[in-house]
Amino acid sequence: MTKQMSFASRLTREPIAFDPDRAAEGLAALQDIPNDLKGLVAGAAGCSPFLLGLMQKEAPWLEEVLSSTPEAAQTALLAQVAALEAGHLDAGLRRLKGRAAVMVALADLGGIWDLYQVTTAWTDFADACVQTALRAHVAHEAKRGKLPGQTEEDAWRDGAGMVALAMGKMGAAELNYSSDIDLICLFDESRFDGTDEMEARAGFVRATRKMAGSLGENTAEGYVFRTDLRLRPDASVTPVCISMAAAERYYEAEGRNWERGAYIKARPAAGDLAAGARFLETLTPFVWRKHLDFAAIHDTQDMRQRIRSHKGLHGMALEGHNIKLGQGGIREIEFFAQTRQLVSGGRDAGLRGRRTKDALAALAAKGWIGGDVADTLSELYIQHREVEHRLQMINDAQTHDLPKSPEGFDRLARFMGEGDTQRFRKELQARLAQVDALCEPFFAPNPTSLEAPMPELSEPAHEIVSRWPHYPALRSARGQEIFDRLKPDLLTCFQKAADPDEALINFDSFLKGLPAGVQLFSLFEANPSLVDLIGDICATAPGLSRYLSRNAGVLDAVLGGAFFAPWPEKERLQGALSTALEGLDYEAALDTARRWHKEWHFRIGVHHLRDLIDEAEAGAQYTALADAVVTALWPIACAEIAKRHGPAPGRGGAVLAMGSLGAGALTAGSDLDLIVIYDAGGVDLTEGRRPLDPRGWFAKATKTLVTALSVPTAEGKLYEVDMRLRPSGRQGPVATGLEAFDHYQHHEAWTWEHMALTRARPIAGEASLLADIEAIRQNVLKAKAARALVVKDAAQMRARLQAAGRKGSTFEVKEGKGGMQDIELCAQAAALMAADPVRQVEGQLRAGAQIGWLQGEDAEVLRASHRLFSTVNQAGRLLTERPLDPDELGIGGQGFLARAAGAKDAKDLALKLAQAREASAQIIDRVLKEV
Repeated sequence: MTKQMSFASRLTREPIAFDPDRAAEGLAALQDIPNDLKGLVAGAAGCSPFLLGLMQKEAPWLEEVLSSTPEAAQTALLAQVAALEAGHLDAGLRRLKGRAAVMVALADLGGIWDLYQVTTAWTDFADACVQTALRAHVAHEAKRGKLPGQTEEDAWRDGAGMVALAMGKMGAAELNYSSDIDLICLFDESRFDGTDEMEARAGFVRATRKMAGSLGENTAEGYVFRTDLRLRPDASVTPVCISMAAAERYYEAEGRNWERGAYIKARPAAGDLAAGARFLETLTPFVWRKHLDFAAIHDTQDMRQRIRSHKGLHGMALEGHNIKLGQGGIREIEFFAQTRQLVSGGRDAGLRGRRTKDALAALAAKGWIGGDVADTLSELYIQHREVEHRLQMINDAQTHDLPKSPEGFDRLARFMGEGDTQRFRKELQARLAQVDALCEPFFAPNPTSLEAPMPELSEPAHEIVSRWPHYPALRSARGQEIFDRLKPDLLTCFQKAADPDEALINFDSFLKGLPAGVQLFSLFEANPSLVDLIGDICATAPGLSRYLSRNAGVLDAVLGGAFFAPWPEKERLQGALSTALEGLDYEAALDTARRWHKEWHFRIGVHHLRDLIDEAEAGAQYTALADAVVTALWPIACAEIAKRHGPAPGRGGAVLAMGSLGAGALTAGSDLDLIVIYDAGGVDLTEGRRPLDPRGWFAKATKTLVTALSVPTAEGKLYEVDMRLRPSGRQGPVATGLEAFDHYQHHEAWTWEHMALTRARPIAGEASLLADIEAIRQNVLKAKAARALVVKDAAQMRARLQAAGRKGSTFEVKEGKGGMQDIELCAQAAALMAADPVRQVEGQLRAGAQIGWLQGEDAEVLRASHRLFSTVNQAGRLLTERPLDPDELGIGGQGFLARAAGAKDAKDLALKLAQAREASAQIIDRVLKEV
């Protein structure tokens, strides 16, 4: 070891001896140490009778350690713990614990190790002790034949299937100087068959009890670590070691929020670490809820109050103040970080750190708290923990209480290296107050909600409100309690709507559709801005409010910092979903894709509703969202088929977007028109367990993709899928070979199919295959640009649509003469005649004008009409899932519709729509006359 790494060369501070006589005893015991360390030794011995006793007992060993480094001493101690034999286990652990205690204390007191090095070293030592004790006692049970099928070698290798999970501060590597250790002991029942499991459980229970005794019994030689096994599932009735399956069943059925909080810091510490890691992985959905969990804040409030009331910890007086549990104490900072982790860690795995300091830093990096708050609380946490350590070092007591006497404060101040007790007290009081000021507002109830008066309600409103207690979301006492605090703000918000009763009716529909309420109401209570958003939605968009009642989890996304940020680039959006799906099995991928899609879909709707984007931008964003979903799920569908039938042959398959998806103009309720085209590269059969010809392989992959998009799962469905635009329609195969597609388009397809091809857009698959499909599309457009035939066939197609009775109406703008589809039919004919690859209606109409088929002013009229119709259609699909009827939308919906279309009101909008339809119909009648 180099001189720079030694104790003496790294000394940055030292305590001041409170008792000079004991300081002299310490120096007398340790005579062969560097002069630079004598102040440290004297200060430690003069403040702590416990440390003085250890110095005297371990003098020769400690003199050797102090001439070296704490890291070297730690390594040697861990090796000695691991090497202990069963016959010397208890005495050996206690002797080594004493050595570790004095070495760690001096490294701490001298500033040689910072707090996190100290707690890590202490935790590593605890892990080693638990590991050695667990192995020894499990090996004893195996030797006696009490663990069927397991040997002593199994016990020493991996605990014969038993694991000790470190919880709390041990799990987080934050053990304090005289800490208890909290363990949950489990065994892997899959190692045992039938009745063997019960016999094994009895053996593991005995081993656990003996292990706890080896660690925690206070003998003449002292103790190692007081061991607490009460965090296990249902501790009052279960044995000290249970199977992992039994534990999982308990948490799934009965687990409580405080247990979720405990598992934030859990980690396998001894025994079968791999089995322990698998168990913790199964608990991920229990600990980390997929939706923002603001109900956890309420539970933490209750826990804090119960702790304070039970232990009488209210107030900020220093005498006897509990530095851990009292007001402004350590637990406040831990709860502050831990509760925020519970709230949002289910959505962001980056917030799941075990250590308090790491959790605060991650919360700041993600924008949940300010960076200055995180830095301040981290520093206060370190200072509080150092006070806690000094309190415990004095007499090796598991205490957190500040002294009650002036003498006690003098001793503590000196132990902290402070010669002025009053200054120490003043600074400590200030730190407690600062913690309280930063943490208390987060846990305090919202005074505004509690004091808000109930607004005056109309008689119909009273009748609606009276029904609410009978709804599923309000059947629990807790749900009702939280909602009662929210109700005044909600009702006041609805009173501000253009039609308060209408807004209330829409909210009633939303509330009635909620299956549960506690989580959502807690979310509202913690985030009042969401109440305003719900008010906007219920006052304007009844369809969106009904969507919310089925998908309330999307409100989580509103609280993310990116919800109101600009729309991301294509690669970033697609990459986000692909990353979210990475490593998931097929079923999990479907659910994850649905959750992800719902949040982005809702985001577009909110932006549109609040006039942050117009209809064209909304259409482009809905399209980008669908592109991302199809692009991410197509390889997953192919991988699913590859499991049984081998990898995709050749260049694989590609997805071709048709219709509104191809043109980049989806609405909130659009289906997806898709075609799958593949290039098998001459392969006759795939290489898999069950080989398939390419046509069969891609037929299965296509059907799997359709299922992935459209099948309802627990998270709903993504899109309805229409594949009727594929070659030969319903009679054709669901996937088409590249050469067959090329041949069909050139030699068999009808003109209407070529018109549909004007909007086609390859979106998913191998890049060169996508390029070849696009080249075929453009070649077909050039080859089929005969004006007379296109006009004749388009006119006939239009006549068939009109004969089918699709007349549309003033506000149902898609169908009928002069409507959206009529203009799109005309635009597609124009693009085909011009052999122009442009996909959007505006560009297609411009192409028709450029070849002289459309007059410039006619093209402009059709473009303006289509833009108006698109605006109404896009807004209408957002406002309602039913056919658009302004009378059903109410005042708020009518206002949004008129505002989006640039009209004064619904009556003015109706006139504009009628005029646009008539003008468009006249132009299309003229240009699509049969020739």
